[in-house]
Amino acid sequence: MADAPTAASSASVAPGARTTYPLTIDNCGREVTFTQAPRRVVLLNGASVAEVESMIALGVQDRIVANSQRYGVSDDPAMVAKIDAIPTGGVKINQNFEVPREQVLAQSPDLVISTWSGGFDNKIGSISRDELGKAGVNSFVTPSNCANGATAPRPQDVTTYAKRSVESSFDLLTQLGLIFDVQGKAAQIVQDTRTSLAALPTSAAERKRVLVVYPGMSAAMGLKVPTVFAGGIFDDIVDRAGGVNVFAGRTDQQLAAINAEALAAANADVLVIGLYQPGDDAKTYAEQLFKQFPQWPASKTKTYTSVSDSFYLGPLNAVAVKRISDAVQAAG
Repeated sequence: MADAPTAASSASVAPGARTTYPLTIDNCGREVTFTQAPRRVVLLNGASVAEVESMIALGVQDRIVANSQRYGVSDDPAMVAKIDAIPTGGVKINQNFEVPREQVLAQSPDLVISTWSGGFDNKIGSISRDELGKAGVNSFVTPSNCANGATAPRPQDVTTYAKRSVESSFDLLTQLGLIFDVQGKAAQIVQDTRTSLAALPTSAAERKRVLVVYPGMSAAMGLKVPTVFAGGIFDDIVDRAGGVNVFAGRTDQQLAAINAEALAAANADVLVIGLYQPGDDAKTYAEQLFKQFPQWPASKTKTYTSVSDSFYLGPLNAVAVKRISDAVQAAG
């Protein structure tokens, strides 16, 4: 007789423990049961690299049969090549930037992972979690993003989404570590990251104002002002670096409405250039913005740094915190 399913969460698992299967977890209010560690994983796109990079960090990228996540530039010099080495399964994303349902099923997966609940919305040509379940395929949504794209999210998921932080990256690693029976590896990565963050200088009483923009992203979308990043994990990274995000707490709609006048009034002490594509040059972008907004303290001191994927959810957040911390310290 098989063992009864084990219910578990990232908060209840001891570091280094082995996973006992069958394993049942709560994911966005849905019970998901694994009879063994997944062997054929499809990663949906969702404009994310958090999941593929986390699986690489955990050493389980060989379980991926079709990866549609790619950024093209990374703060880890080896990361782009590692992602390129993972099979794509020949999948082609549709006009909604997601893997069509037929292509997902063609991979014969035992697990499909999406960075957000909306990735399983059949209205965008994807496959629903219910459809996958009927086909005997498990599904998983990155825990901090359960409310994103959900039709009727639970109140706790709405709160978790609103409070995304570096801890959300740790939770993703921990949950994947549990599912793939590499809990010790996950615990070590989290502990090493916490140690790195704790070693950074204590911030001054008066925090520096930090502006984070991705000029290449705005150029690709035909926008006249650089795309501004704030809220959630972005604010947390800046806070851990000893700064305060100039546009902290803004919603996506509010950020989209930021114009040249709002940027002129940002009074940034530190400029953070986000790199979006391989050809993006932080120095060129910084010089352009310093010339456009000479009134910024950052423009007068030429204080800037750059980040790429480490500023997003994923295993590289310590890199972004360290780079911004160094710039904050340099700003005096």
